[in-house]
Amino acid sequence: MQSRLRFDARTRNYYERRIAEGKTRREIIRCLKRYAAREVFNLVRYGIGPREVAQAG
Repeated sequence: MQSRLRFDARTRNYYERRIAEGKTRREIIRCLKRYAAREVFNLVRYGIGPREVAQAG
């Protein structure tokens, strides 16, 4: 999660927005982990393989 926060522009924007709302770093990281888990779950659930993920991203 730390590398995503460091390198992904969408994640950095989300982090900055949440900080402005008064959330703590710990709360933000927890939310980001849940978001990542939902992304992975949906990829597994719908059977999208590594090749399709690389093309989509």
